[in-house]
Amino acid sequence: MPPLPSQPPERRLLLVVDAPSLLHRNHHARAHTRITDRAGRPVWALHGMLRQILESVDRFAPDAVLFGLDDRTGSVRRDLYPDYKAGRAEKDPELVDQLERAGTLLDALGLATLTPPGLEADDVNASGATWARTHDWNCVIITSDRDAFAHISDHTRVLRLIDGGINASPLLNPARLHAMYGVAAESYLAYAALRGDASDNLPGVSGIGEKAAAALLLAAGSMDAVWADVDHDGGRSLAAALDDLAAETGGRRLGAGVVRRLTAPGARERYDFNVRMMSGRDDLDLGLTPDVPGTPGLLPLDIDRVSRVVGFLGIEATTDLAVRVLTGDPASAGPTSR
Repeated sequence: MPPLPSQPPERRLLLVVDAPSLLHRNHHARAHTRITDRAGRPVWALHGMLRQILESVDRFAPDAVLFGLDDRTGSVRRDLYPDYKAGRAEKDPELVDQLERAGTLLDALGLATLTPPGLEADDVNASGATWARTHDWNCVIITSDRDAFAHISDHTRVLRLIDGGINASPLLNPARLHAMYGVAAESYLAYAALRGDASDNLPGVSGIGEKAAAALLLAAGSMDAVWADVDHDGGRSLAAALDDLAAETGGRRLGAGVVRRLTAPGARERYDFNVRMMSGRDDLDLGLTPDVPGTPGLLPLDIDRVSRVVGFLGIEATTDLAVRVLTGDPASAGPTSR
């Protein structure tokens, strides 16, 4: 009897955490608690972030954890576009204090952090997804920012934080993303650039909303094909494909109107600018050396270190949870979902 074919080894898992995203959400959700550490400093956002990290580690059982942080001293995107993220409310000083201390807390635990000069946690998300594909790992990105959807693939999923915490938040793969937006994962960046992003103060192509953007990409396949038809055939084939799609789905004929908006003065420049602003840097050196024991970010962590650092927050239940899920203690076996 011939031997059974061997199963390919299970991919290892990198958990990439958008730390500022978690801190912002937990600040607004937990400020009423007024929790302070043993030095009397505010820690409600830090504590909430840490609890969600621990819940995520318990759920996904990653082999390594990487935290992206924003450079708070400079911004390449703001240098390029001074109105980037304009209109957002000024940050609460107590939130700023906790944002500035987050990296120190995570580094002290032995976890890996990266603050790329002039860049953001979004760029760490992009580079983490690329690193996972290059090294044949899986990746889960934890964030509330839709920009991360552009990184979804057969290697990378996104846990999009919503109200209700880690366990109530959707875990998006290519199929779920398509069900939500009607676009393929590899087309999400183009879709977002057409639609725009009000939270970052990036207008979309005038007159192209979410439905038109999704229909455009479905009909044409890619924006390269869209612009090629506009350049060489005046958009006639594109308009016909959009109208054929509308006939198949019972929708409204969009062809002529969409082509008119795409050929309006400044439309292509707006799209190209949005792609440039929204694209995450995917070539950052993450400093991950998974085959070197003791490298920051690799689990398990040192039990004494975890007990001391988390214990300083002054919440015994969180210290107990951290020891259980971060240190490889035999009692730490919990649910996994790779």
